[in-house]
Amino acid sequence: MANVALLSASSPSTSSPAHRLLLLARRPPPRRSSCRRRAASGLSIMAALGEDPIREWILTEGKATKITGVSSIGGGCINSAQCYKTDAGSFFVKTNRRIGTSMFEGEALGLKAMYDTNSIRVPLPYKVGSLPTGGSFIIMEFIEFGRSRGDQSAFGRKLAEMHKAAKSDKVYGFYVDNTIGSTPQINTWTADWIEFYAKHRLGFQLELITQRFGDSAIYDKGQRLIKNMHPLFEGAVIEPCLLHGDLWSGNISSDTNGEPVILDPACYYGHNEAEFGMSWCAGFGGEFYSSYFQVMPKQPGFEKRRDLYLLYHYLNHYNLFGSGYRSSAMSIIDDYLRMLKA
Repeated sequence: MANVALLSASSPSTSSPAHRLLLLARRPPPRRSSCRRRAASGLSIMAALGEDPIREWILTEGKATKITGVSSIGGGCINSAQCYKTDAGSFFVKTNRRIGTSMFEGEALGLKAMYDTNSIRVPLPYKVGSLPTGGSFIIMEFIEFGRSRGDQSAFGRKLAEMHKAAKSDKVYGFYVDNTIGSTPQINTWTADWIEFYAKHRLGFQLELITQRFGDSAIYDKGQRLIKNMHPLFEGAVIEPCLLHGDLWSGNISSDTNGEPVILDPACYYGHNEAEFGMSWCAGFGGEFYSSYFQVMPKQPGFEKRRDLYLLYHYLNHYNLFGSGYRSSAMSIIDDYLRMLKA
């Protein structure tokens, strides 16, 4: 649709497309007056465009000559979302009036990394930038959704194909830190998966809980689990697969052809089983798992590790939404401490 600078799934070297896009996204916007409604007569088109970087990009690099409509399509508790309809097609735009470009940079890098696997469909990111009144935006491909979430079997197969296709020679982590919901997600490259998951996933969430809620009980028990969880991985072959990272029902859909679509990622390279950490609100069924494991065979100990990966997201929900999720997280920790006799 548009001749745009795209992200690279490889490490963002100083000459890579990813690096160039990040530099563009981080470049301070030119000083502009606040947006006002103005009569078209007597004003130059470029002066009007200069006040709205979203419209400016769509009407220049997006190759549209006119915007025919802008409609709100909802959004989560973090961002607002709109569809911009133009004579060059539709664009999906998310904005956040409070947070800078780093959150959307991470999302764009993740989307492009998943897109480059040529497996499951994801919206192609086009542009990340700053809003003149504060905050940031991301422009991406608009995908018309179908009436259902699509075929579970096809979804399982396509997701497994993505995991199988994308591996990292830098091992576990990602090129940038990103967010899981609005919680920071630390993606420092780490050679060992258990170390990465212990420090940057469970450990980081436990530290946040202590800071926010002063919950020393769950912190102490969580640390005991971290120190004793190695036996849960015995016999498993663990490879650094590209993960969506936040795969719940709201981030899963299908296009009008019934092909599965995933969006709003929190990508990193990790153990493929960690992808199922949101299964408690993702609706994965038997057909999904059957198709998935035909492509990515189930590893020994899968059932024992399943709740360990749920735990990260329960802890994050505790941090995001409060103590209503504490009992679920504590129950998982207690069960593992009994199992491991720790």
